[in-house]
Amino acid sequence: MTGDGEVKTREKQQDLEKLNTNIVKIEELSSRLAAALAQKKPIPQSLQGPGQELFMKAASAYMAEMMNNPARIIEHQIGHWGKTLKHYVEAQHRLGQGDLTPPPDDRPKDRRFSNELWDTNPYFNFLKQQYMMNAEAIESSVSGLEGLEERDRKRVGYFTRQIIDMMAPTNFLATNPDALQRALETDGESLVQGLENLVRDLEDHHGEPVVNLVDKSAFKVGENLGASEGSVVYRNRMFELIQYAPRTEEVHKTPLLLFPPWINKFYILDLREHNSLIKWIVEQGYTVFVVSWVNPNAAYADVGMDEYVEEGFLTAIDQVKQITGEPKINVIGYCIAGTTLSITLALMKQRGDASVKSATFFTTLTDFSDQGEVGVFLDDDFVDGIEAEAKRTGIMSSLYMSRTFSYLRSNDLIYQPAIRSYMLGQTPPAFDLLYWNGDATDLPGKMAVEYLRGLCQRDELATTGFPICGTKVQLADVDVPLCAIGCETDHIAAWDASYNGIRKMGSQNKTFILSQSGHIAGIVNPPSKKKYGHYTNKDLTLSPQEWRAGATFHEGSWWPRWEKWLSQKSGKMIPARTPGDSGREILAPAPGTYVASRATL
Repeated sequence: MTGDGEVKTREKQQDLEKLNTNIVKIEELSSRLAAALAQKKPIPQSLQGPGQELFMKAASAYMAEMMNNPARIIEHQIGHWGKTLKHYVEAQHRLGQGDLTPPPDDRPKDRRFSNELWDTNPYFNFLKQQYMMNAEAIESSVSGLEGLEERDRKRVGYFTRQIIDMMAPTNFLATNPDALQRALETDGESLVQGLENLVRDLEDHHGEPVVNLVDKSAFKVGENLGASEGSVVYRNRMFELIQYAPRTEEVHKTPLLLFPPWINKFYILDLREHNSLIKWIVEQGYTVFVVSWVNPNAAYADVGMDEYVEEGFLTAIDQVKQITGEPKINVIGYCIAGTTLSITLALMKQRGDASVKSATFFTTLTDFSDQGEVGVFLDDDFVDGIEAEAKRTGIMSSLYMSRTFSYLRSNDLIYQPAIRSYMLGQTPPAFDLLYWNGDATDLPGKMAVEYLRGLCQRDELATTGFPICGTKVQLADVDVPLCAIGCETDHIAAWDASYNGIRKMGSQNKTFILSQSGHIAGIVNPPSKKKYGHYTNKDLTLSPQEWRAGATFHEGSWWPRWEKWLSQKSGKMIPARTPGDSGREILAPAPGTYVASRATL
């Protein structure tokens, strides 16, 4: 007995020591939390939500509905209250009978509520069912509003869904069984760790509540990311040009130049050896050049689309021609760089410049008549705010872009990561793609506004003509052989909008490939994984829906199919070129210096 008493005494002492340690840690973290929050810079109201005009339109439409069709409103409200009251009575009746099983729930499964307690525990099940009923009622009410233009209806529906998702019981400690169970299992240690994760994220982002999605300590660009062998062979204020070392004895005569988006860093195409598109292309026997864009600061405030075309695209094309001695090259443009590549090709057509032999477009929008999911952020209420902020600071901060794209998938990119990090106290995973996603760049203020106004809002490239370098260009001016890859579930550049833009280009030689998955995973899809397949259909006169209905599905990555297309436009095989063999000075080893610059917050 004495031994048992001593053991219990030691356990109590250990628990007390742990409690005291946690109290000290909480005090320290609270101090750091206050200091981190003090760093937070004010964000203009116009960049925190839609303008008041949208809410007024929604309220007016609802009031008009009440006046013109009161029976419908009353029927909807009675139906909702009837469901919630019936569920409440059923739950109470079961409890009164000593039955702890919850009322039946025939709704589809929601992975937010994967813990079995949501289905078996009467308290948590009641919360879940009441939340789902309320969500259904709100969404039904908004979707049924008459008197709203379709664009306004879409925006109201989107921001309503944001509020509904934010209020999910899983997002609160007292109503999250996973977090409560974890806190009990760890004697509260998970909550202390969660507070530490929260403070760390606030410190990393200067007081902004941005969840770190990845363990940043697990990666270093140039070592285990973006580590393909190569050299910087040219640099100006807009970009560094990287030439990659060959991995074959012979290469195709025509070199390949890749333009990545400048919203993020280029190494999305050179993550690690097993999923590097750059490495794979080099291994197929090509001389590969890649543009690594500068991460602009306020000194770039007056840099617009003209500068990106003249000092960026056209200069890079000219440099590759000089280094290789080839009169023509093949080019690739990804996302916004694909959009700008199409503008550049149209300008080159007007100038009589035939330097480009063929072009490939990855998830590229050129026809903005359908703005896709991101269109809810492209009305004047947001764009006016971005323009005012760009004039004030000289840049469009990466914060606004990353928040925009995150809210398009808020449950996956905001709430669930926050739950894991702050409520469960888990360390973020070591995931290369998420590391890259967090390594964003700023944009020059002038360029951002020109892109948002002229392309996204006015759709000038596909209609009246987009002004560039003293002239106007249209999609019909793009007449080089081209291949475009769209992604089936892309929420940034919807594949059907991408397809429609390709159809409007003037080329007589067009190929379109539809990859499974989204904006990144559909492109970074190495053949070795055998994960996502792709669709092809030679008839580009069809509407997107008709094209998809008649398309042939192929297992595996689209990379080999595209490379077969590219090889036919890349000339004969010649001895491999190496960086510097042209006499060009080597300025730095790949991945260069520009890629190391971090965005401001």
